[in-house]
Amino acid sequence: MTQDTVIYLAREALSVLLMVAAPVLGIGMAVGLLISIFQATTQIQEQSLNFVPKILAIVAALLLFGPWMLSVMTNFTETLIREIPYFIY
Repeated sequence: MTQDTVIYLAREALSVLLMVAAPVLGIGMAVGLLISIFQATTQIQEQSLNFVPKILAIVAALLLFGPWMLSVMTNFTETLIREIPYFIY
């Protein structure tokens, strides 16, 4: 396995990681921002008000994007396994 192969695999793995994590992290961040704005305007500083909606939004995002995320990870794994003979010299 050459250096170029390792760099290629690392780049592909990072791109899959970012594609899979982006929807859930983006939704969690957006909900957190909305809750922070709400807390700042109403001056309510309750921790559970921040925590519970974010957890619910992340669970909803996982349910919504879960099949797509699984498909992306499965395709990456299948491609990786299929290309094993080409990686070994």
